[in-house]
Amino acid sequence: MKKFLAVSIFALAGIFCIKAYADMDSVAAEKFIKDTTAEGVEQIINADIPQAEKDKRFHKLLDGALDLDFIGQFVLGRNWKTATPQQRDQFITTYRDLNILTWSKRFNEFEGKNFVFKGTTPSTSKGQVFVNTVVPMDQGEPAKVLWRVREKNGTYKIVDIVIEGVSLAQASRSEYTAFIKNNPGGLDALISDLKEKLRKAQAK
Repeated sequence: MKKFLAVSIFALAGIFCIKAYADMDSVAAEKFIKDTTAEGVEQIINADIPQAEKDKRFHKLLDGALDLDFIGQFVLGRNWKTATPQQRDQFITTYRDLNILTWSKRFNEFEGKNFVFKGTTPSTSKGQVFVNTVVPMDQGEPAKVLWRVREKNGTYKIVDIVIEGVSLAQASRSEYTAFIKNNPGGLDALISDLKEKLRKAQAK
């Protein structure tokens, strides 16, 4: 009986995982990432243009490719529920601009490189899938970069990037949760801190 129950639970878990994966067109998701990385690497990183122009082009690319409203709510965690509409707007706006600028500079690490696609991996989150890529580096092992892609109403967006096992969204969530918990100013203080970081990043 115990063996039958264990097998049944395992089978149901497998069905759930398959259904969650089936809700997502993995081929279309992979093509979306291929198009995004091709534009980011070939038309921006490797272009013979000033860094300011690269940042401008990346802002346009990533603003369309990343679901920063979805990511922003995730990284703010439970604090999103207690935030006022004004705090939410200020946080999302500042978070969006800071992360687009930060990620555009991270992409510079892949100058002259190409993303090699390694298929997709199921996600237990409905309407999401991981697109697996590696980037051959000059030294050492290739860098592993996973893209969590979310589909909504036929539109594909990136909701997280996992570089060498480190989730950028999860790292931000842990950092922001700790900041709010340990700072008397709470969410307002976090927003002010992010604005200052954005100002410094733009000045570089």
